Amino acid sequence: MADDSAASAVPNPFPTPASRLWLVLAGLNGACAVAMGAYSWHALGTDANAREMMSFAVTYQMWHALALLGIAALAGRGAGVLVQVAGAMFLGGIVLFSGTLYVLGLTGRVLLPYAAPIGGGLMILAWLFLSLAGGIALWKRRSAQ
Repeated sequence: MADDSAASAVPNPFPTPASRLWLVLAGLNGACAVAMGAYSWHALGTDANAREMMSFAVTYQMWHALALLGIAALAGRGAGVLVQVAGAMFLGGIVLFSGTLYVLGLTGRVLLPYAAPIGGGLMILAWLFLSLAGGIALWKRRSAQ
């Protein structure tokens, strides 16, 4: 019979509900990016402009899905509200930026004017919030020494 004490000694990398939520959202976004990349390659034929638009959307969605994975890991370590807000901004940015480009690539239409630049702005702000959270943590650590 195997010793279960070794398995129970391994810490759960996603111990909080928030960390598990961010993990699910990261996985869904990664899967969506792969699916949209495959679909656009096979369904759009020789339309180079539509393929380029879709490729751009897929690239940004995948990179930011990985960012959500980082948010999940940080949330599991008790990161503060700035990290959670950054995650929400990453998610909103993915929906607005990549979503707009997906619709444009597939239909040639923009459903919500300014959604892509607003989504891109949210992504930039999310990265800045992560930087701010790291800076605050660094300052607190140095102040405590």
